[in-house]
Order: sequence, then C-alpha cells, then structure tokens
Amino acid sequence: MTDQTAFALEGTAAQEAETVGQAQSLTAEAWAELRRNPLFWISLVLIVFFVIMAVFPQLFTRTDPTVAVLRESLAPPSSKAWFGRDLQGYDVYARTIYGARASILVGVFATIATGILGVVIGTLAGYYGGFLDALVMRITDIFFAIPFLLGGILFMSTFPNTVNSSYFSVVGKVVLALAILGWPGIARLMRSAVLQVKPNDYVQAARALGASPWRIVRSHILPNAMAPVIVVSMINLGAYISAEASLSFLGIGLVAPAISWGVAISDSLVIIRQAVWVLAFPSIFLSLAVLAFIMLGDAVRDAFDPKGR
Repeated sequence: MTDQTAFALEGTAAQEAETVGQAQSLTAEAWAELRRNPLFWISLVLIVFFVIMAVFPQLFTRTDPTVAVLRESLAPPSSKAWFGRDLQGYDVYARTIYGARASILVGVFATIATGILGVVIGTLAGYYGGFLDALVMRITDIFFAIPFLLGGILFMSTFPNTVNSSYFSVVGKVVLALAILGWPGIARLMRSAVLQVKPNDYVQAARALGASPWRIVRSHILPNAMAPVIVVSMINLGAYISAEASLSFLGIGLVAPAISWGVAISDSLVIIRQAVWVLAFPSIFLSLAVLAFIMLGDAVRDAFDPKGR
C-alpha cells in the first residue's frame, strides 16, 4: 500500500467518522426537541392506542361485530350497546373497535409499499442521472397529472371487490391502488435528497477508492437521505387512512367481510337523520387516527429541521 493510498484511506475514515458524529448529534438534538413537544406525546399516545385496538380488539369489547340483532335495529346508545346499533342491528361500538384493524392495515401497508417503490426508484434516478433520471421524472409527471382520488376510483372500479373476496384480497386491492398512485411523491423527494448527498466529499472519496455503487448507496447515501422520506411517510400514513375511508364511503373500497371506519360511515348515510350516532362515532375515531399520524409527522419534521426551530 502506497503512502498516498494510506492517506486517502485515513481521510475517508475521518470523513465517515465526522459524518456519523454529525448524524448522531442531529438525532440526539431531534430527540431532545421531540421530548419537549407536547404534540409528539399526544400523537404518540393516540397512535399506540389505535395500534393496540387494531391488534387486540378483544381487549376493548367481547361483542362479535358480525352478529346482527334485528329487533334492536337503530337502538340508541345504552348500557347494552355503548354506541347504539345500526340499521341491521350491529353493535356500532364493536364495529368501530374492529374497524381500526382494516383502516390502519391499509394505511401502514400503503405507506410501506409507496416507501419501498419511491426510495428505490428515486435513489436510482438520483444516483445514476442521465436518461434514467429523465425517464423517471417524466413518468412521475404522468402520475402527478392523475388526481389521487379519481385515480383510486378508476382503479377500484376496474378491479372491484365483491362479497366473495377474501379479507386480504379486499385490503390488498386498496393498498395496491394507493401504492400505484402514491409512489411518485416519495420518488421525487428521494431523488432530491440523493442529489444533495451525492456531491459530498465522503461519497466522492468512496467512489475514488473503488467502492461499488451498491456499497456507496447503502453505506453513505441512504443513511443521509432517508430523513425527509421518513417524515413525509408518517404524514402520508394518515392521508392513506383517509383515502381508504373515502373509497369505502363511495362503495368501491373495502367491502364485507372487511370492517372499517369508511364502510361504517358509508352504511350510515341512509339513516343519518334517524340515527346520527351510527355516523358520529366511526367519524370521530377516523378523524383522531388521521390527526394523530399527521401531528406525529409534523413533530418529527420540526425536530429534524434546524431552520424551523
């Protein structure tokens, strides 16, 4: 090994150590900022509450949400049915509790799917540039020209769910529709972050020393470019829950056997004048869940943005 190569290796190691130190310092400052933000704790408590509700609904109710008591149709809230009953005699409280599972599943899986697609495509476009970058940007322009809700309606109308569809098929189609329409925003954000990180000295030094593109992307670019994607994905999760509710409200999203807040809101339209509680309680839970994820994303964004402090 020549002295020049050894010096280059030492310089690269020093730059990597400095970068890691800066990243750790930024993370520590962001966490300290989050701990002082009451909105962070409020949103975190709400999210934990809804996640527990989705995973373990039996902790909140022992009533079967699929059992209808027709003789108690449209019964108002009481000690027997806390949130009342709907037109078919279903317990609104039980269906509100069990509805958290499908709604949050759609939000989480849609966020994961759009994140993976967006990060991969945006990283490739930003790192390699040239024709690939131009092609990806034109494709994202095409998707951005499609209104999000209208695109979801077209997709779900083309591949509709039926009462005979399995639970995971019903949820999967909605997730696929949201992922197809949602990845361009994450891809553009990731491309922009990669373009900011790529000219840094530690990336250029790694390339000069013969590091493979995969190692450069994995070890240097992704760790320094993922922060804005994570923040935006948290905010998008709430938006995807709301989008699922909108599609279900229109009757083309989730259908039986799935139970969701959007389905409950859709079913309440014909009886809203006689039984407002059928609409009110699922709407409140849906609004709180969406608000919690949006507040968490805002809190994390403010913590990681020194200019906003």
